[in-house]
Amino acid sequence: MSKNNFQPLTGYEQRTDSEMLARATSLYQRMKLRRTVRDFSSQTVDLKIVEECVRIAGTAPNGANLQPWHFAIVSDPELKGRIRMAAEAEEKEFYQNRAPDLWLKAISPLGTDENKPFLETAPHLIVVFGQAYRETTNGAKQKNYYVSESVGIATGFLISALHHVGLATLTHTPSPMKFLGTILDRPEQDRAFLILVVGHPAENAVVPDIGKKSLEEFVSLH
Repeated sequence: MSKNNFQPLTGYEQRTDSEMLARATSLYQRMKLRRTVRDFSSQTVDLKIVEECVRIAGTAPNGANLQPWHFAIVSDPELKGRIRMAAEAEEKEFYQNRAPDLWLKAISPLGTDENKPFLETAPHLIVVFGQAYRETTNGAKQKNYYVSESVGIATGFLISALHHVGLATLTHTPSPMKFLGTILDRPEQDRAFLILVVGHPAENAVVPDIGKKSLEEFVSLH
């Protein structure tokens, strides 16, 4: 690759260790308040806020800078209703016939089942797609690389951004999710990664009484 394809790094601000630690601690204090919410309010959320958070997701690192993702923001009540019906049909089949006993036991403290009213109640759904390949101008298919890794990182950026602005989220992964591409008329190369439910929590929202592992439980120093 020619050096002509590079440019000077801009925007980097070097800080002292104490400044960096303070910023990291402040961000942790904010992020540890994030909770997955299943009780959503129907209160509207300005679409521009959601779009700006998706713009942040688009800055995520990704394989070969191919940006193999698509974010479908669904606000139309009719479409949300169709997604809910299809998701609940898949979830009912999963919970009743396909889910292993160990999985059902693992999620039992969360109180989840095949009923997903939040898919209609929340003002916005963001359906995240990974793109297995891209089409060139002459119609040829070219493979994208590290798709699930790239889309996963971008989704993490998105969840963090939405939490930062004051919105609640829920990651929903009905299995299988092929119906999402059909309902949203996405091309063959777009494969649904998850549904991100976005909005304000209901006034009576509750969350499971659970915690996170301590740093010592998931970090090793070498």
